[in-house]
Amino acid sequence: MEITHNIVGWFEIPVTDMERAMRFYEAVFGISFTRQQMGEEDMAFFPWVENTIGSGGSLVHHPDHYTPSKDGTLIYFTAFSGDVSVELGRVEPAGGKVLMPKKLIAPDVGYMALFLDTEGNRIALHSR
Repeated sequence: MEITHNIVGWFEIPVTDMERAMRFYEAVFGISFTRQQMGEEDMAFFPWVENTIGSGGSLVHHPDHYTPSKDGTLIYFTAFSGDVSVELGRVEPAGGKVLMPKKLIAPDVGYMALFLDTEGNRIALHSR
């Protein structure tokens, strides 16, 4: 089978306090969210480019179906600055916690770092 696109089609990051989570991610990545109530779910959508390869995603709050965790699936965000250190430097001032500073994965793969967001989710950053 020929692979023609990335396997991840969507992601959702659980939150307990939507306003706090939105402020955190807006501060770290310099973005704005579009927020919408989807039935019982409160969702805030990360900006994404339509009709391209890759994945969009959202923050999501629902008291019965989503629980933030530092032990579950790990999402890697691309550091659009080109250097993981830039976005990582915004984590603690925005209320998060750096778990692992910038680290070389391999010369041909690039760098990564780990942090906890304000909701208790473990999130990774990646740059070449």
